[in-house]
Amino acid sequence: MSPLDSPVRIRAVDGPDRPERTPELQALYRGFEQELLVPLWTEIGELMPAEPASKALPYRWRWRDLLPLAEQAGHLVPVGRGGERRAIALANPGLAGRPFATPTLWAAIQYLNPAEDAPVHRHTQNAFRFVVEGEGVWTVVNGDPVAMRRGDFLPQAGWHWHGHHNRSDRPMAWIDGLDIPFQYATDATFFEFGPDQVDTRETPERSYAERLWGHPGLRPLTHLSPTPATPLLAYRWEYTDRALTEQLALEAEGVPATIEPGHAAVRYTNPTTGGDVLPTVRAEFHRLAPGAQTAAVREVGSSVYQVFDGTGEVRVADTAWTVEHGDLFVVPSWAPLALVTETGLDLFRFTDTPVFERLHLDRSLQEGLRT
Repeated sequence: MSPLDSPVRIRAVDGPDRPERTPELQALYRGFEQELLVPLWTEIGELMPAEPASKALPYRWRWRDLLPLAEQAGHLVPVGRGGERRAIALANPGLAGRPFATPTLWAAIQYLNPAEDAPVHRHTQNAFRFVVEGEGVWTVVNGDPVAMRRGDFLPQAGWHWHGHHNRSDRPMAWIDGLDIPFQYATDATFFEFGPDQVDTRETPERSYAERLWGHPGLRPLTHLSPTPATPLLAYRWEYTDRALTEQLALEAEGVPATIEPGHAAVRYTNPTTGGDVLPTVRAEFHRLAPGAQTAAVREVGSSVYQVFDGTGEVRVADTAWTVEHGDLFVVPSWAPLALVTETGLDLFRFTDTPVFERLHLDRSLQEGLRT
């Protein structure tokens, strides 16, 4: 390969235990470039830092700014083959304009007008929808119509046929979460088109999946084998809200039930294994009581949060924001996160932790309460 064609560029720098910059060293480096070789001694600081140093930055997106833009897109951008979805992805400012919230996680606001269909397709990316407000849309997963309502969490494993249709007279927006960046980086993705419209117009209150799997602590004997992702397609807000309310009530009665004083939390789980709902994504819901604050916590792996209700202050590393209904924010890997609220704060969270746990690379550190 010609030196001019090589993408490798090696620069000699001064420093402790660095080789002396001589014509012979420069010639050696040009030889490395020509043969597409990179010496570790010029790269070790970036490749093997003392602790994770994510290129992603802490960042907050305001729901009150996102929703009007999604509404405008609803007037200007059709839904159909080619675009597939009217989904607008969060682009982390540290990731060079890529449509990625973090190096492994995708988050987007999706918007569907009245009587619209989002066409059917399938992909290997694991996905979910979380509804921060509104109702009237059904997602149809492998022929199973699933109602989408405020506070609902709707996971969907990779390679399942799915489309959406809005049966109401109002538009609806929600949040999509996927592991697109992770599968993109690992060259693992497949995608396939399906029909232009969903295969059923039924609008049942409860999906087939809920009727089979949505009974706490009960499992059908016809389905005893574990599955890599949850077969339950909707985790309804009424159950999430009740679980969080009871945790705080038990704490008030002196029963250990919360992870910190005034901090109730639940994890959505796969009923066939008790593990995470999706192989690459963990999803949780956190509730802080009025006046609560959290310890600062660092974790390997990145997270995206959406404020469901309430207001509070968020600190991620050296960045702090006030947040309110619908706001989304990113916590990069190993960046400390701490929260405080005077009025109470409900937060939906998703993270890539299952990937790191399976690789035995997970780690966390609690640094103490905010001061």
